[in-house]
Amino acid sequence: MLQQTKHKPTTAVLLGIGGYVPQTIITNQDLEYRLDTSDEWIQSRTGIRMRRQVSDGESTSDLAIQAGRRALDSAGNPDIDLVILATTTPDHPCPATAPYVASKLGLGDVPAYDLAAVCSGFIFALAQANAAVLSGQSHNVLVIGADAFSSIINPEDRNTAVIFGDGAGAVVIGPSYDQQSDGLSAFELRSDGSQKDLIMVAAGGAQIPLRDSTSDSDRFFAMKGKEVFSKAVNAMSSSSRTALEKSKWKAKDVDWLVAHQANQRILNCVSTALNIPSEKAVVHLDRVGNTSAASIPLALADHASSFKEGDRILLTAFGGGATWGAATLTWPNISVAEL
Repeated sequence: MLQQTKHKPTTAVLLGIGGYVPQTIITNQDLEYRLDTSDEWIQSRTGIRMRRQVSDGESTSDLAIQAGRRALDSAGNPDIDLVILATTTPDHPCPATAPYVASKLGLGDVPAYDLAAVCSGFIFALAQANAAVLSGQSHNVLVIGADAFSSIINPEDRNTAVIFGDGAGAVVIGPSYDQQSDGLSAFELRSDGSQKDLIMVAAGGAQIPLRDSTSDSDRFFAMKGKEVFSKAVNAMSSSSRTALEKSKWKAKDVDWLVAHQANQRILNCVSTALNIPSEKAVVHLDRVGNTSAASIPLALADHASSFKEGDRILLTAFGGGATWGAATLTWPNISVAEL
């Protein structure tokens, strides 16, 4: 299963990328009919105009399979020996969703597992893939971020229903033995479990089994928006600075900032804090909403036509746990299919 080489790779590089969003579009105007809200209110506070949502019968695995297949095609369909799926909305509490995704993609009995770090999940999974490639444990790794947040959102909750959308993004990571090659340069990952109540689905786990839940609200996703806003800006800015230092990059060296697509105001604050011009900050949330673990790879796939080989890209995210982190990436010469 693993590729044996005489030398360990010097870096892990992006070989392919793909994204997928479901066909059902939920506009702000659609939400006006059932929520005490308006298009102006939503856009002014979030920057979101519409979001995508799974239809009946669709699940996280369906999104992941579509994105994974596109990433594999983009990479030229190489042999894959590890699959990591970052998700907060697995198909089932048990078993993990990743093995099923790997099977449906025709990858055989390769190791596959889920990773839970909510909106930071893709960066955490990318770090795992990077370590596996550099150590020689794996050769080519498929990393997928996929979430169907509509499955855990209360459709009557204005604070969350207007924000989240469903989707998946995926990348293939492989080795480079070229001493001059750039790829994934540095990671900075952090967590603080004392902040777990900032972003939470309280019921459904071992602490509050569904059978013991006395409140409908415990079954749905909840977020302390104002607290999350300030902590997300500070955490993403801090981890980004550290990742830049590890890569020996300055803010002026960054060609693109691809931050977790949570909220337009958060994106603005992070780019300002890092002294990165707003025109270099990728924005994708206006069309898909906050897609949690899928947001960074979806934004990368959506804007791939704007990237040039050698562009320096800074990735950063904040999510439940609390978890946060940043990574630096030099863009390769790859082909990407349209979403």
